Amino acid sequence: MIITETSTETSTGLDTVVPAGDGALVTVPAGGRLRIVDLHGNQAVDTLFYDAHDIANRYSAFDTIREQRAVFLSTGSRLLSTRLDELAVVTDDTCGRHDTVGGACSQESNVIRYGDFTRHQHACRQTFLRYGAAAGIGQRELTHNVNFFMNVPVTPDGGLTFEDGLSAPGKYVEITASRDLLVLLSNCPQVNNPCNGWNPTPVRLLGWW
Repeated sequence: MIITETSTETSTGLDTVVPAGDGALVTVPAGGRLRIVDLHGNQAVDTLFYDAHDIANRYSAFDTIREQRAVFLSTGSRLLSTRLDELAVVTDDTCGRHDTVGGACSQESNVIRYGDFTRHQHACRQTFLRYGAAAGIGQRELTHNVNFFMNVPVTPDGGLTFEDGLSAPGKYVEITASRDLLVLLSNCPQVNNPCNGWNPTPVRLLGWW
């Protein structure tokens, strides 16, 4: 679903449910708030952020982590671009922390991690390409992503592990746009590790602008 601002009698600009394994492209104006609600718990939402007027100015996990000296994201985290521009700020979070180092699943990485039987399973990278096409976002524009609600502990030797989520039904994270944004989401279809509780479920998107 490609979502832009809508006019209603209230201040809500967006209220929609993204089915398990599906995605969305949302335009959020500067100052707007976008809330992602984990309806059933333990559902990872892979998310990319772009300057709506220049998609080359996009989210950078490296710069976000380095500048804030924090591997995980939560309330107060500033989401920075490759140019060190502030794209958005996490202004409310009832989950506690979110991953930005685990990356998005793809058919190629699924095969490497889990075996040939996963080769034709749907993956987040396909969702990104499907919904990003409307904004000119192709393979070259795919970059580091945030994994909202996903639990990826970092081991003492710098390794990553995919663990059961820290979220629960009704938990949410809310970001406030620091500039006009394109937010590209994949409601992760992964069934080969516990990031979705082995059972992908829908999420709700709420927006105020």
